[in-house]
Amino acid sequence: MRLSEMRQLLAARGIRLTKSLGQNFLHDANQLRRIVAASALTKADKVLEIGPGLGPLTELLLEQAGEVLAIEKDARLVEVLKQRFNLGQASRLSHPAESAESGTGGTPVLRLLHDDALDYVRREARDWSEWKLVANLPYSVASPILVELAQAWRGPRRMVVTLQIEVAKRLQAKPGTPDYGLLTLLVQLDYEPQSWFKIPASCFFPEPDVDSACACLVRREQPRLLPEQRDTFKRIVKRSFSQRRKMMLKLLKEDWPEPRLVAEFERLRLSPQIRAEEVPLEQFAQMAQALFRGLK
Repeated sequence: MRLSEMRQLLAARGIRLTKSLGQNFLHDANQLRRIVAASALTKADKVLEIGPGLGPLTELLLEQAGEVLAIEKDARLVEVLKQRFNLGQASRLSHPAESAESGTGGTPVLRLLHDDALDYVRREARDWSEWKLVANLPYSVASPILVELAQAWRGPRRMVVTLQIEVAKRLQAKPGTPDYGLLTLLVQLDYEPQSWFKIPASCFFPEPDVDSACACLVRREQPRLLPEQRDTFKRIVKRSFSQRRKMMLKLLKEDWPEPRLVAEFERLRLSPQIRAEEVPLEQFAQMAQALFRGLK
């Protein structure tokens, strides 16, 4: 879908895009193809797309995947998508993948859901382990959506997402860098960052105030923590980054007894003066395992 086609379609329907919904539509065909290539799709794949907008990425996903579940919040755009892809009534269903008929003869299946995607992933405890997330995420909810899916025990196999470049850098960050923080650890606990590439603002309509990037994350083969240890991990990480300039040990003393923490820091060979931004993921995970055992 070219930029001129987007403009004409929106103008013909009298649709004014809403900034609060993060409606910046990617129209550059080369960038869309790069996103699909990073997704490594096959006809056996099921894809979750959040914020399809006018459907330029949806169209390419249907060419490569076997099934696409697209969640769109804006009712006006839902109507556009229904007509563009010749769909029936879009619905709010708990498990749309189980309620619709499959395609025949290798025809890809598109299921369109009118819903708030963040509410949906929080509300529906479904198994995404055989799915891939491929989406141009709305800026306003990109981070919380990624955290929800990444923290799910059965998260997507691969997540290829377009978001603000600052967020992409945090997803890829390493210890000791300014971008390393809470988002980094909550996502990297179960996902390994792969390649990423910058997408200029001129590739979107309307142009956002910032540059964007497409980031690719692949689920780790072996989970680092047991399900029951994850709340302890989140508690440690959130407390440790609650005040970045303060020493991690002092912050954690608000939740755990000092002697227990001192012993754990010594075991992990962490300085009592260390700040959270210098501590690798593996040591956070080891600390969560130990402190979880201490709570039992």
